Amino acid sequence: IYAQVEQTVSGVVKDVAGEPLIGVSVLEVGTSNGAITDLDGKYTLTLTKSKSVLAFSYIGYVQQNIHVDGRKNITVVMKDDAIG
Repeated sequence: IYAQVEQTVSGVVKDVAGEPLIGVSVLEVGTSNGAITDLDGKYTLTLTKSKSVLAFSYIGYVQQNIHVDGRKNITVVMKDDAIG
């Protein structure tokens, strides 16, 4: 069992065209710990749990939940929430 808390994870959030998304919510599931992407789509978050899942959400896009699994860098491509 890893008791490694205080792990920092960072990365970039983009759309399917590769453009950075500004203001994407990045939340550590089950906590109130979160971050928002900056002008370059970048985020950094210090985790509070050893087995963390990050929820990426943005209006007009499908929310994604991603298991950190010890990674320090996670790049996310948000998919359009277009119906049809």
